[in-house]
Amino acid sequence: MTSRVEFAVKVPINIKKKGNIFVSSCPVLDLFSQGATEKEAWDNIGETIRLFITTCFEQGTIDAVLKQCGFKPLKRRVKLPEDQKFITVPIPFSVAGACSEACHASYLFIGKFLNAFS
Repeated sequence: MTSRVEFAVKVPINIKKKGNIFVSSCPVLDLFSQGATEKEAWDNIGETIRLFITTCFEQGTIDAVLKQCGFKPLKRRVKLPEDQKFITVPIPFSVAGACSEACHASYLFIGKFLNAFS
């Protein structure tokens, strides 16, 4: 049996108008995109973040990349700045069959990964 699992990351973004386009960025991951409208720039940076995280996961580099970007797990939640824009990006996975005991170590990693974005 295959199940669908969805994680979501909430990251800060910036959107600025530059000439005739809107430039969107996610400074904490050093990612950029653009769009003809602010909504298109918003949607495009969301897709950029999703593709970036998915690719890092598939390549087995997500831990190294997050550490290189300065991510550290927090013991508790912190209050997010009210003047900052945040985007929540769903990261879908499929899971085939039941998880074996060997798989449980990955749950610890994924938990740390998700806490880095909280």
